[in-house]
Amino acid sequence: MSELRRTSLFDRHVAAGARMVPFAGWEMPVQYSGIRDEHSAVRSRAGLFDVSHMGQLEFLGETGERALQRLTSSDVSSLDVGKCQYSFFVDEAGCTVDDAMIYRVDEEMILVVVNASNVEKVDSHIRGYLSAEEKDVVINASDSWNLLALQGPDTGSILAGAGVSSALCSLSFHSVARGDVLGVPALVAASGYTGENGVELFVKEALSVVWDGLVDAGSDGLALCGLGARDTLRLEASLALYGHELDEQTSPIEAGLGYAVSEGDYVGAEALRKQRADGPGKRLVSMVLEDRAIPRQGCVIETTDGQAVGAVTSGTMAPWLKKPIAMAYVEPGNHKVGNRLVVDVRGRKASCRVVRRPFYKRPTT
Repeated sequence: MSELRRTSLFDRHVAAGARMVPFAGWEMPVQYSGIRDEHSAVRSRAGLFDVSHMGQLEFLGETGERALQRLTSSDVSSLDVGKCQYSFFVDEAGCTVDDAMIYRVDEEMILVVVNASNVEKVDSHIRGYLSAEEKDVVINASDSWNLLALQGPDTGSILAGAGVSSALCSLSFHSVARGDVLGVPALVAASGYTGENGVELFVKEALSVVWDGLVDAGSDGLALCGLGARDTLRLEASLALYGHELDEQTSPIEAGLGYAVSEGDYVGAEALRKQRADGPGKRLVSMVLEDRAIPRQGCVIETTDGQAVGAVTSGTMAPWLKKPIAMAYVEPGNHKVGNRLVVDVRGRKASCRVVRRPFYKRPTT
């Protein structure tokens, strides 16, 4: 078994009392004070996550842009400088190699963030379609970048307290800009994976300076958060997770994420167009259980008369909503909002109903 990698903040996580666990080849904090406390802090105040295990690919110049246009499901050519978008790398059958966030930093670089467990797979997939010229301008820069996520309604005030410029503190959703954070050159993106407003901070050096400065600026309520709360937060927000709602047997269309699938020509486009025309073979649903049972991945979904029609992909007792929720794939026809189904939770039949996504939506101000 290969040795687990550690981010440069490992010692700070341990000193702060984090419980460290193996994750995607890394030793990462799963929780500090507890998942429920950390989850609630993000919803009500703010939380800080070290997500430096994520992968980053750089596509450089016009040549890199053209390559990415042929490889990703979204229309990269329509993405303005300073904006980001959600997208997919799919295979020729239209199934998901990985989901990704694409950041057009400037005219010279597009930064693509992929899941830690899929970095090498995505890099190999991409390089199978690149010309010799393109291979020189597509760089796996995962070892160069570090990534923090500051999420929650107090994000702006914490950044301001850390001396970050007002322009970076007030970025509109899905914007990205270069700037200094506590004297460290950074990319600041108004994006995240929690269902809350927040930012993601990309830095190449002095990660501990940024971390310590944000902790000091947020001393009145900022929580240090681990991967456990990150997972419950994304599930409450009905956000897909690779290995659960997305995998190499599932397409973005089946996952209900067709908004990130363009009509252009790219690897897998023909298969996705056909699936759109014919209709997906399975449908992703969000469900609320009406019994006090906690569904887990793999639990069988049945109709009320006992016919198996699907399986749970993710489930939990939602910390903020305080009710059991799940996402699941079901056969078409069973996916409509309001439909009643049954989840087999370790032999216990729990009633549930399909609800509109997302489970949680942040309050508007």
